Amino acid sequence: MSYSWVGSPAPFNGTNQETGGDSSTENLNQWFQSGDQAFILVSSCMVLLMVPGIAFLYSGLSRRKSALSLIWVVMMSFSVVIFQWYFWGYSLAFSTTATNGFIGDLHHFGLMNTLAVPSPGSPLVPELLYSFYQMQFAGVTGALVVGATAERGRVLPAMVFTFFWATLVYCPLACWVWNINGWAFKYGVLDYAGGGPVEIGSGMSAFAYSWVLGRRHEKMMLNFRPHNVSLITLGTILLWFGWLGFNGGSAFGANLRAVIACWNSCLTAVFAAMTWCLLDFRLAKKWSMVGLCSGIISGLVAATPASGFIPLWASVILGVVTGVCCNFATKIKFLVKIDDSLDVLAEHGVGGIVGLLFNALFGANYVIGLDGVNNGVYPGGWLDHNYKQLYIQIAYIVACSAYAFVVSAIIAKLIDIIPGLHLRASEEAELLGMDDDQLGEFAYDYVEVRRDFLAWTPANQEPYGDGHKIVPQHGIEQHANMASTNGQSLESEEEKVGTSVRSP
Repeated sequence: MSYSWVGSPAPFNGTNQETGGDSSTENLNQWFQSGDQAFILVSSCMVLLMVPGIAFLYSGLSRRKSALSLIWVVMMSFSVVIFQWYFWGYSLAFSTTATNGFIGDLHHFGLMNTLAVPSPGSPLVPELLYSFYQMQFAGVTGALVVGATAERGRVLPAMVFTFFWATLVYCPLACWVWNINGWAFKYGVLDYAGGGPVEIGSGMSAFAYSWVLGRRHEKMMLNFRPHNVSLITLGTILLWFGWLGFNGGSAFGANLRAVIACWNSCLTAVFAAMTWCLLDFRLAKKWSMVGLCSGIISGLVAATPASGFIPLWASVILGVVTGVCCNFATKIKFLVKIDDSLDVLAEHGVGGIVGLLFNALFGANYVIGLDGVNNGVYPGGWLDHNYKQLYIQIAYIVACSAYAFVVSAIIAKLIDIIPGLHLRASEEAELLGMDDDQLGEFAYDYVEVRRDFLAWTPANQEPYGDGHKIVPQHGIEQHANMASTNGQSLESEEEKVGTSVRSP
């Protein structure tokens, strides 16, 4: 049965409130609706599915010889973030006992004192559930950032970076806007599901990591195209599905605000996709599936901070504007010569900025009140004649962008100078592929590896008169053997021509 008043289903007055309640003497579920808890649990699982979605998306956008390494770094980064979030991440982001406005304390270290107290985000869900849901957000953001390693970054330093990045970048950004003591929260910033912590945080952090990591070698960029558009499409579908839990669940209950957030997410995504495809068609005179997927993702990104604040009709405008802005933002990396190979800044950073600005222009208090909790709490944006909201949003955007980029760059550079933790793989490894150099496993069979190996590795000697040539051997003997056109081993080739193989 539902309830008819504003706020939580029932006031929390459990015993041991400092520790979250005493489940040995009372039913801690009595202050919450089971439907709300079930909805957030399902939403959490949907958001988790975004992580393999990101992995497949990034894998498809890369070359086949580095396809598996991107899946590995995305999945492993999620493992690192889960540990970090349990260890101290949640406490640094959401502990309410710290009042400095920038980062929390260790009151919830190891998820201590986290049971059935109403969460910092909403009285509709208990804090233990809220911490689990927010952990998925942190994991998705970390997965987006490590895409910066594409085709040239070593995986171990990236995992070290992920732990410290989650601690020093993500947790403060989340504290600013979602902690009740955060400076952005008190300042009146409107950020529904993470335009600052998730989108700007991932876009600027990935851009900074790419800057420290350095550009791929120019010969690697010749005739470059994503190797598997089907994987890109699969990843986009998983992301879209998970994003409904991401944005819908951020209402923190099974209510009308969750419904309108899902509607807004879909509307923004499809109009951004159509806009992106039209912009690409004007240049290529052909329709692009990669462009369609890029538009969908940029629309979902823009809907992240805005879907719980703006009316449905505003999402149509948001989708079109986002498609244009993010499409043209893909040129930024060429202007500043930073190799953001997967366009994390263009799609996530810029998309998040557009969504945050739309909150100032089109935020409506009646949309906010659809959750039954925040009725009359937030003034909305220009639609509600709250004109100062624009400079509030701009100040927040500038603060998040500058902080995420600068601190991420510092973390990456400090890790890079530690012996054994240099971020960049060798040129030889880059030519061979990250799958072979970092993992020793492959997304595809040796036939596919052989194509890239022969296409991108310069020959150490001129071709022989009979059509055979010796190529350098990089680590795995089978590669060199496959380079022989008649299937013989390199040793037999050496005997045939009386030469030896030399590594470059």
